[in-house]
Amino acid sequence: MAKKESTPKTVIERTYNVPLRKEFQKVPIWRKTKKAVKALREFLAKHMKSEDVKLSKELNEKVWQNGIRNPPHHVKVTVTKDEKGVVYADLFDKEVKTRAEKPKKAAKKPTPAPKKE
Repeated sequence: MAKKESTPKTVIERTYNVPLRKEFQKVPIWRKTKKAVKALREFLAKHMKSEDVKLSKELNEKVWQNGIRNPPHHVKVTVTKDEKGVVYADLFDKEVKTRAEKPKKAAKKPTPAPKKE
C-alpha cells in the first residue's frame, strides 16, 4: 500500500494586520462584529487568492470578545495556505493565555472571638 501523508504541506505563510473598522462602520451597531468577520474572510480571500478560508477558534473568540457591538478595529493574524488551496488563519501571538495554577494556601484557623462577660 502507498503511504499517506497525514499533514498537508504549507505553501505560503504570511502575517497580516487586518483593518476591520472601515468595513464595520458601514452597518448598524447590532451587526458590527458579524460584518467584521465577513470583512476578515474577504480580506484573506483576496490577499491569499483562495475562496476557502478557515478561521481558528482563538481568532473567532478574539473578534467576538467584546460582543456584537464592539469588535476590535484591527486584528493581527498569521495565515497559511496549503497545497490544496485551503487558507488557515490564526492569531499572531498564538500563546494561549491561561492562568497558571497557584499553589493552594493552607486554610487559616479562625481566631476565637473574645468572650463577653
